[in-house]
Amino acid sequence: MRAFNAELSKLFSLPGIWLAFLIGAIAPAVIAALDSTAQKEEIIAGVSTRLSEVGYIGLALGVQGVIILGVLAVSSEYLTESSESGGGQQITTSLTVVSSRLHFLLAKAGAVTVTSILLSVVAMMTTLSATHLVLGEYTPAFEGSKLLGAICYWTFTALLAFGITVLTKNGTIPLAVLIINTSVVSFSFLLSKVTKLALYLPDRAGIDMFMLMSDSFLTPFTGGLVMFAWVAFFFIAAAIVFHRRDVAS
Repeated sequence: MRAFNAELSKLFSLPGIWLAFLIGAIAPAVIAALDSTAQKEEIIAGVSTRLSEVGYIGLALGVQGVIILGVLAVSSEYLTESSESGGGQQITTSLTVVSSRLHFLLAKAGAVTVTSILLSVVAMMTTLSATHLVLGEYTPAFEGSKLLGAICYWTFTALLAFGITVLTKNGTIPLAVLIINTSVVSFSFLLSKVTKLALYLPDRAGIDMFMLMSDSFLTPFTGGLVMFAWVAFFFIAAAIVFHRRDVAS
């Protein structure tokens, strides 16, 4: 618990964490507001077909905040400090204080999990508020089970970013790939046109926890299990690599 508290304190001391919170809280609400505006016009015209998805689209596309969170939690350990500070890395100090590398990873993953849940709840509140502000009486009912699925999706996404960054030691690659995949073009969506196995990729399976896609065949529970399996796989791989890695290299 002392290691967990320390990791939580370190996480909130990072300047980039506030950018993650800002993006995570605002991006889903903006996307939901834009989609709600389009849906309101279609409702008035009597041609709306996606009213039940309003709000959830913002939560599906606005996960960049937790991606930044998961990446920063790890990449900040490998930043070279200034020459005045000795030019070392935080990871050396962290592993000196916490002798067990597994305990260190678990404490850091726990801090990422708790912070991601907090950020997802904030994002949910801003998204629902934006949706209700635009749609008013046309606002659809939001199911508790789907909102819980969205929280799990955000948390698992943060942990995936965390695990991948442990493997790469550098935040640039996972940050670029994951943000492009969730905001610009979904590689899982493109691959699903070639093979249905792509529907088992983590981001695609995770969305099934709270959204009904046209090509969905996973139940929300199954989608959650599939995404959790991916998280477990990357965490175990990261733990093995981190245990064998020479930190000084």
